[in-house]
Amino acid sequence: MGKENNAAAMDVDVDKSSVSDQPKFSINVLQLLKSAQMQHGLRHGDYTRYRRYCTARLRRLYKSLKFTHGRGKYTRKAITENTVTDVRFLHILLYTAERAWSHAMEKRQLPDGPNRRQRIYLIGRLRKAVKWASLFAQLCAIKGDSRTSLEAEAYASYMKGNLLFEQDQNWDTALRNFKSARAVYEELGKYGDLENQLLCRERVEELEPSIRYCLHKIGQSNLQASELLQIGEMEGPALDLFRSKLEAVMAEARSQQAASMTEFNWLGHRFPVSNPKTRVSILKAQELEKDLHGPTADSLPAEKKLTIFDKIFAAYHDASSSIRNDLATAGSAENVKDDLYGLDKAVSAVLGQRTIERNQLLVRIAKSKLTKNRDDKNEKVAKPEELVRLYDLLLQNVADLSDLVTSGRDRKQEEVAFAEECTLKSSIFRAQRCFYLAKSYSLAGKRAEAYALYSRALSLADAALQRLQSMANTDQGMVEELRTLHQECRSNICIEHATGIMEEQKAPENLSKKISNMSLTEANKKQDKFLLEKLDEYEPAVSESNTKVPPRIEAFPPPFKSIPRNPIVLDLAESMIDFPSLENRMKQSRGFISRLWR
Repeated sequence: MGKENNAAAMDVDVDKSSVSDQPKFSINVLQLLKSAQMQHGLRHGDYTRYRRYCTARLRRLYKSLKFTHGRGKYTRKAITENTVTDVRFLHILLYTAERAWSHAMEKRQLPDGPNRRQRIYLIGRLRKAVKWASLFAQLCAIKGDSRTSLEAEAYASYMKGNLLFEQDQNWDTALRNFKSARAVYEELGKYGDLENQLLCRERVEELEPSIRYCLHKIGQSNLQASELLQIGEMEGPALDLFRSKLEAVMAEARSQQAASMTEFNWLGHRFPVSNPKTRVSILKAQELEKDLHGPTADSLPAEKKLTIFDKIFAAYHDASSSIRNDLATAGSAENVKDDLYGLDKAVSAVLGQRTIERNQLLVRIAKSKLTKNRDDKNEKVAKPEELVRLYDLLLQNVADLSDLVTSGRDRKQEEVAFAEECTLKSSIFRAQRCFYLAKSYSLAGKRAEAYALYSRALSLADAALQRLQSMANTDQGMVEELRTLHQECRSNICIEHATGIMEEQKAPENLSKKISNMSLTEANKKQDKFLLEKLDEYEPAVSESNTKVPPRIEAFPPPFKSIPRNPIVLDLAESMIDFPSLENRMKQSRGFISRLWR
């Protein structure tokens, strides 16, 4: 930190005796940075795009201020108190700090994490960001108004906290810097317009996890792993460093917990787990499953559950790849191979169960969208065909899981019960699929097909309900769902029957109305004209959005037309012309004697 202060002192040549008569500059630092970050990549975590924007912005600032360094030998021009005659000089310092910070965050987000050399470079860029942020704060204290000076101090404190946070040292100093920045933003959030107050409160919320983590490292806070995970779910560019630290902490905790994990239990079988990578992946998936099946699962939104399912799938896929790598290197040890095959089968079965749960969640989401008002334009309304497709996926998932369970030779009682449960789920999904397929036929106006499909869905629901009630451990939620399906099938059968009879009775009347409205006069033929043929009439050429009539703008492909071809020119004068002789101009061959008399 002493080197940083010396470097800052070299860049700033402050003559305290000279007092500037210029008015104080005003910069809304947080609002300026938040707008630039959200518009240029950080809304999606793209630090490369934001760094390039900062570079381009600095180039424009240098050029507009005519503060370029020249084409010859590079001599850096320092920005001092006397140099700052325009607010854009302060913008140069601010965007230079942002460019260094975004470059460091870009290295932090590498797929496999920064290696040793990249980490050294990352810390160096953070030091540069601290240097330029400190210089920005010093000059804002002299040239800026009180609010600008406060925001610049908070920004510099935040950058210093980020550097110490990444270095894993001086946690008390990092905590002091984060608390200083939070205190400034809390005070600034009480004044100004509504937008500025909201931005200050958001920054306070983003700084809170880093403060709690520093307290945890110092030993003044007893944070649990679940609380750390809950904090890590927050969004914002200020939390990306915290999120990387959190992942490292959780990986270390899983590695320590994996040392005590020796076997994986599934349907009465115990499979030994010897590979540490496999243990860590399975433990990660099991921790995520607790969020889905825990007491707070009902309060989680559907989008959050889908994200957790994606992480579970990734963890189980990592475990499967580790198991298959062990199989490839197992050699000829039959006992080890049998254990690995069984573990791979168990992990695949659990992955299949979670896939079914995820698809059932998608079905519930689609059902909620299906029952919404179709006039609501804020959200897309689901169609019965989407539910039919989802139930097709569920039937395929259940079939794959059933084949996986029944493929063994020695089946235990748990496996037999699980296979019966798969068969029951398959019959329930088949009844639901038949119901929504009938609904799609009903919306298409096909009454006979819809009536037959509703009848088939009713019989499948009855059979599944009887089988479910005969089981010892009956799921009451599934029973209620089947009863509701049974009632809806009966009511829809009656509706389709009545609607079909009414349409059949009204068919002659509707046909007579259509024939009576038909005419062969030219007045009714004008609808068959294209747009280019009736430009003098105001008539739409594009039909309603809910009809399937094609637009009548111009005939395509265009019809063939007869066109005159180019005339054939016959040269008849050539045979009537006497051309002059050109023999006197032709070169004549001469012998040796004739050349002597030349």
